[in-house]
Amino acid sequence: MSAFGSSQVLIVGGAGFVGSNLTKILLAENPLLRVTVIDNLMSSEKENLPKNERLTFWKSSIAEDTTLKRINDEYDYIWHLACYHGNQSSIHDPIKDHDNNLITTLKLMNHCKDFKKIKKLVYSAAGCSAAKKTFDEAEATTEEAPISLVQDSPYSISKVVGEFYSVYFYKQHKLPTVRARFQNVYGPGEVLGSGEWRGTEATIWRNVTPTFIWKAMQGEALPLHNGGDASRDFIYVDDICRGLIACALEGKPGDVYNIASGQEMTIKEWAEAIIELTGNKGKVALLPKRDWDTSGKRFGSIDKARKDLDFKVQINFYEGLRRTVDWTAENQDFINACMQKHQHHICKFFNEPI
Repeated sequence: MSAFGSSQVLIVGGAGFVGSNLTKILLAENPLLRVTVIDNLMSSEKENLPKNERLTFWKSSIAEDTTLKRINDEYDYIWHLACYHGNQSSIHDPIKDHDNNLITTLKLMNHCKDFKKIKKLVYSAAGCSAAKKTFDEAEATTEEAPISLVQDSPYSISKVVGEFYSVYFYKQHKLPTVRARFQNVYGPGEVLGSGEWRGTEATIWRNVTPTFIWKAMQGEALPLHNGGDASRDFIYVDDICRGLIACALEGKPGDVYNIASGQEMTIKEWAEAIIELTGNKGKVALLPKRDWDTSGKRFGSIDKARKDLDFKVQINFYEGLRRTVDWTAENQDFINACMQKHQHHICKFFNEPI
């Protein structure tokens, strides 16, 4: 029998990169499970979702009161993965970040606070919000690390406040929230250019891994800001989904867990691995440090998640990158179409002829 039995679950932001992969895993492994996905497709595509009679899709945002009213006390588990992707878009338009990354969290939790059936509401928190801001030697960020008032972006601020609300609604209303602190997720299904134009070129060049793989496959140099000295904790998307499932099944209400590999890798090392896998001849392009980014080196502690959730990653970075390169090669037409629909905006952004 599957872990979730005949449960009904809700995934907010379920058409996005992580959400669509979680949806696929849940449906594949739980034959009686019914999944509802809510997504406004601001940074995702409906094509990410599988075709399955047990899947219901609502194209909408939980910031809309009419949508909230449709969410009844019938779900055993809720994963809240919706956000305003990502740092640079939030810097460009902090109000839009608030409307799509913070008010959504408050509205959802306030709406669900008196639900009786719900076993867990898993909130996708951000490891970057908790990590120490340093370009010196990094130490593993624990779940108990102090949260600094110095944050790099409205996105990061929204994620911190989302954690505050998770704790508040648990303590005040016993809403069984669990916070899953993401590290840097990569893998199949992260589509360059997906969703709507969000004001900067990061709408297309979103996140380091899909950007590097695409550019490498085109023979272009991979852009290394500050020489690629920054480091991250890269975790494969199937592993992050396993972590989200573990948080739902085993996580303690009111608590927080790093969903991490526990391995620190510099961006330069990451680029070199991608160059090797793709045979890229363009190598790298050294660029100055991004003026907004003070989050230099970081990785997450895995001790608590291993002890309390029995969670550890299953896919090593090289195998994960190989799978991601293969997926990108197989889906070039789809990815290119998503990128090209923003060409008008990119030309205006750089004052180039259309």
